[in-house]
Amino acid sequence: MDIGLAFPTTEIGNDPGVIRDFAETADEAGFAHMTFIDHVVQAAEPNPGWQSYYTVDRGFHEIMVLLGFCAAVTKQVKLQTAILILPQRQTALVAKQAAEIDVLSGGRLRLGVGIGWNEIEYRAMGENFKTRARRIEEQVQVLRALWTQRLAPFHGEFDDIPEVGVNPRPIQQPIPIWIGAFDARAVARAGRLADGWLMNPRMAPGNEAGDAIATFKEAATGAGRAVDTLGIEATIHLVGKSPDEWARELDAWRRLGATQVTLRTMDAGLSSPAEHIDILRQAFDALSAR
Repeated sequence: MDIGLAFPTTEIGNDPGVIRDFAETADEAGFAHMTFIDHVVQAAEPNPGWQSYYTVDRGFHEIMVLLGFCAAVTKQVKLQTAILILPQRQTALVAKQAAEIDVLSGGRLRLGVGIGWNEIEYRAMGENFKTRARRIEEQVQVLRALWTQRLAPFHGEFDDIPEVGVNPRPIQQPIPIWIGAFDARAVARAGRLADGWLMNPRMAPGNEAGDAIATFKEAATGAGRAVDTLGIEATIHLVGKSPDEWARELDAWRRLGATQVTLRTMDAGLSSPAEHIDILRQAFDALSAR
């Protein structure tokens, strides 16, 4: 099972040297992937039901620029958006940015996308919050076409693209698209369309997770897809747990069918990037041998 880590976006600070050192350390430690979260703008108060750090008082580095920076200072770790809120962005521009990151990283990008939850952000970016589920399905088609075809005209409900293409196209043909999904409809969408599914990072291994994985696999099978070719990512929150608890969670996710886990340390009261990486390396060393 692949083991990756979540980049502590809201707690890393703005020192480029610290960001570089964290990314280089994660790369050298042998993590399979590093995930990055996305918000362009935030409000003064948190959205009800979501964590307090989703406010304008917490930093959110622009995800595609940050990935370009990390591509330059790493050599082997896969770079994964988890997630890019795709329907609030221009599809062709995302295709171009993602292709560029894939080229600059030597083919290490995995594009995790989702529909998001923050209507204020959609308004600020001039996009329609209410059509985001329909739009993302169309966008997945457009992205794959632009990445793999010299010219990729497309005339859909949301995108009207003339006979144009992007250059450079990505090394990966196409870049893997994973979908982050929480409710049953979105999970089924991931099964039908995506190369992998990013589970709710707050979900623990158990019956609820097993039911969600069954929904994903049933949707994939119904769409004529080979389930064993698709990825499933779960999350293990490290802080406040013992190494034995980390190991039990990893084993439980493996039994449920997850193909990779992301180790997460954000929003747990750590005081420095060094604390994040120390715990992450301890957990990686303990779990990678299992």
